[in-house]
Amino acid sequence: MKKILFTAISISVSIAAMSQVKPNYKATFIESKPGYYANTIMKGISEQNSASEKPKTQKYMKVDLSGIEIPNNVDDYKTWWKNTPISQGNTGTCWSFSSNSYFETEINRIANKNVRLSPLFTVYWEYTEKAKGFVENRGTTVFDEGSEGNAVNRIMRTYGAMPFDVYDGLEDGMKIHDHSKMIEEMRAYLQTVKSNNAWNEAEVIATIQSIMKHYIGVPPTTFTYDGKSFTPKQFLSDYCKLNPDDYVDVVSLMEKPYYTKMEYKVPDNWWHDSTYYNVPLDVFMNIIKSSIKAGYTMSIGGDVSEP
Repeated sequence: MKKILFTAISISVSIAAMSQVKPNYKATFIESKPGYYANTIMKGISEQNSASEKPKTQKYMKVDLSGIEIPNNVDDYKTWWKNTPISQGNTGTCWSFSSNSYFETEINRIANKNVRLSPLFTVYWEYTEKAKGFVENRGTTVFDEGSEGNAVNRIMRTYGAMPFDVYDGLEDGMKIHDHSKMIEEMRAYLQTVKSNNAWNEAEVIATIQSIMKHYIGVPPTTFTYDGKSFTPKQFLSDYCKLNPDDYVDVVSLMEKPYYTKMEYKVPDNWWHDSTYYNVPLDVFMNIIKSSIKAGYTMSIGGDVSEP
C-alpha cells in the first residue's frame, strides 16, 4: 500500500459546539502586538543588516470562544515522532520546510533514523528548475518563492536529499533565513533575459546559481554523515530509505471529475503537475482516518493563492 502524501485543497471545516447551550459568538478588532515574527525573525534580520525598523501597528480580529468546547490538549491524542520545527525566516519557502519535515517523520517510521533534512537543498534545486522552466517557456512561468509540497518529491527524484547539518543555506554568520534580496535580484535578472530574448539556458541557470551562491551558498556534491560518505541520491535511498514514488497527492475539488488525475491550476504549480488524485470529500476524509489508524504519517497543506 502506498504511503500517501495529502494536499488538502480549498476545504473549509466548520466546528460545531459540543456544549448543550448555544454559545454567544463575539468578535472584536484589537491592536496587534509584535510576536515571534517581529521579535525573532525580523529582529534577527535587522541585526544581520545592521538596521532596525519600527514595526507597523496593525489590528486583527480576535474571536471569543468562551463556551465552546474544542480539543486543546495535545496529551489527549496519540502523537508520532517529529523534529522540533525550524523557522523559515523571511522567505516564501514554507512548502519546502513543511514537506521536508513530513519526510523526516517518514524516515523515522521507515528507517528508524532521526534526521533533520535540509529545506534549502530543495530550494536551491527548485530555483534551478524554475530558471530552466522560465527559459523553456519563454518567461511565461512564475518565478517566485512559492511552490507546491510535491515539488520536494520531484526534487528528490532528480537530486536526492541532504542533512541540514551539511547544508543549512545560511551564509556569513546569518542566523535567520532572509531571501528578500536574493529573489529580487533573480527576478530582475530574468526580466532582463525576457526583455532581450536572451534564452541561453546554460547561461541563465549559471547566473541564477551564481546569485544563490552569494546568498545561500552551494550544496556539496558529496558529504560525510554518520561516519559514511554519500552523494545526495545515495543518502536518500541508502540512509533515509525513501522512495519519492511511494507518495501521491490527494485533493477534493467539485469542479473536476472525481476518481481522475488532474492539474491543480495555481501559479505555484508552475510545472503544471497533473498527478493529483481528485476524490469526493467523504472519501478524502476516510483516507485520512484510515491512514491515521494504520499508523501512516501525512502532510496536510493548503494553497490560498487562488480563491
